[in-house]
Amino acid sequence: MSETKKSGVAGMAKLGIILALYAAAACVGLAFVYAGTAEIIAQRQATDLESALKDLFAGADGFNDISGTISSADPAVEFGSQYEIRQGGQVIGAALQASTGSYGGPIKVLVGVGVNGTISGVKILEHTDTPGLGANAASETYYVDRAGGIRFYDQFAGKASTDRFEVKDDVIAITAATITSRAVSIAVKISGEAAYAWLAAGGSR
Repeated sequence: MSETKKSGVAGMAKLGIILALYAAAACVGLAFVYAGTAEIIAQRQATDLESALKDLFAGADGFNDISGTISSADPAVEFGSQYEIRQGGQVIGAALQASTGSYGGPIKVLVGVGVNGTISGVKILEHTDTPGLGANAASETYYVDRAGGIRFYDQFAGKASTDRFEVKDDVIAITAATITSRAVSIAVKISGEAAYAWLAAGGSR
């Protein structure tokens, strides 16, 4: 092999090593960025969740994770995170994250239930439904009763877990979004019944 060729091969090898080192450094850097970002996202999600739980139970001062304790009676409704809510050391309710199929895919809600079986409130956590239609389920500016200042998710607060939760009966539907309205209603109904049964049985006490 000529000296020129040897020099060329050596140069290519050197370049390859340099590129490999840069790639390794970039991977390490990305790993650190991901780890830091993941921690920030997790902290933000925990803060958002605590805020949502306080919205559902204004006087609560304790939230105990009981995930996996309460089961759904409907295979179409899946339960995620579950929380026992306390105030002054006493159990005042439970909150369940529930997911079911909607028009654009799964819709996830957080449902608060008091010890007497009354729905304390509902939060729409995630959805992929149509903007301007099904997406109005989570909208803070869309009202099913504008005169009364009632948004779609507001109407569930105060209902008993034994109520019908039927769209166009005791639930006001979102205009042109009946599928979304029914999906949320079913998720709230199943969550309410399950949480109340667990609370009535004594909860975790």
